[in-house]
Amino acid sequence: MIRAYKFLMRPTVGQQTALGEMMRDHCSLYNGALQERRDAYRHVSKTSITYGQQSAQLKDIRAFDPERQGRWSFSSQQATLRRLDKAFAAFFRRIKVGDKPGYPRFRGVGRFDTVDFPKDGDGCRWDSTPHDPVTRVRLQGVGHVRVHQHRPVVGKIKTVSVKREGKRWYVMLTAEQAEPDPLPVTGSVVGIDMGIASFLTTSNGEHVANPRHGRRAAAKLEAAQQALSRCKRGSKRRRKAVTKVADLHRKVRRQRLDHAHKTALVLVREHDFIAHEDLRIRNMSKAPAPKPDPETPGGFLPNGAAAKAGLNRSIADAGWGVFLQILTAKAESAGREVMAVDPRNTSRRCPECGNTAKENRPTQEKFHCVSCDHQEHADTVGAINVLRAGLVRRDANPA
Repeated sequence: MIRAYKFLMRPTVGQQTALGEMMRDHCSLYNGALQERRDAYRHVSKTSITYGQQSAQLKDIRAFDPERQGRWSFSSQQATLRRLDKAFAAFFRRIKVGDKPGYPRFRGVGRFDTVDFPKDGDGCRWDSTPHDPVTRVRLQGVGHVRVHQHRPVVGKIKTVSVKREGKRWYVMLTAEQAEPDPLPVTGSVVGIDMGIASFLTTSNGEHVANPRHGRRAAAKLEAAQQALSRCKRGSKRRRKAVTKVADLHRKVRRQRLDHAHKTALVLVREHDFIAHEDLRIRNMSKAPAPKPDPETPGGFLPNGAAAKAGLNRSIADAGWGVFLQILTAKAESAGREVMAVDPRNTSRRCPECGNTAKENRPTQEKFHCVSCDHQEHADTVGAINVLRAGLVRRDANPA
């Protein structure tokens, strides 16, 4: 299996400058390759240029500009061209399926923040020896950069990437390693119901609180963004304000990831089988369609857009999609089974008699069956029904 690692780099002042130049030159290469594709399609009878053609030009580009393009790894530059090729492949794939195309765009220097090295030892070298307490990564054109390695790397290093996040630099590794030993069997199964009031509720009746990191940081973010809007473009004050806004967003993201990792780890350690709703988060967070007013040409009727916007912010703040990805990855490593089930009517179906009706859920939290008078927390009922549906699907499709 392939496992990813992310470590903080501690470059010197000179190395920080070199890393910034590496990002700038790879960004220039990306934008130049994009411009070449645009020009070829527009002016040369709609000719499409492939990755192979652009990769073949790298040798001449490096010879023409040895001070900028010639000092960096050839393989990393090929990886940058592959990134552009993947962007075009995704663009044409979206066109075929009828989605919004999203034509590849030029990248500003501040928005190009990752350089990939496809192979350890080709333009980069991960240097972690047991007898040396200091870990370093060697990057062509930069040198040996110190790394804060907070956990051991197991397996053979496959790829190395350098990423910039604000003022910090990170190195990301992928390592190929043997399948880990599964965790001891607990004999426990559980269903989970994702929500806003509670982050999730289990079929055992346990509620995990929703930390609402985004809402708690909203006041600071609002003040920082207002200060940013008052700064003159291109000024030093504006650069500082941009950094502050980015730092606040980065802190919320890290808090959300930390909560997702810890919650998923508890579930994986305690249960052999975990069933969850197969949520279509993108559809759930869509803005409501406008309602034209038939009596007023050009006018519109209220459609609840303001209330839906608040709900969409809460859904995004909960981070269900990130949590489910982390849960699936941890379960795979631990030998656990995770299964997604159809979420329709899970909170309206009585777990006692099976009656399904809208009236069974009079409020957001209360479940009261109109047929058998069964009462319980609505989220617990949803989790119970999710677990039952997951067990039925598992038994119908044995591994």
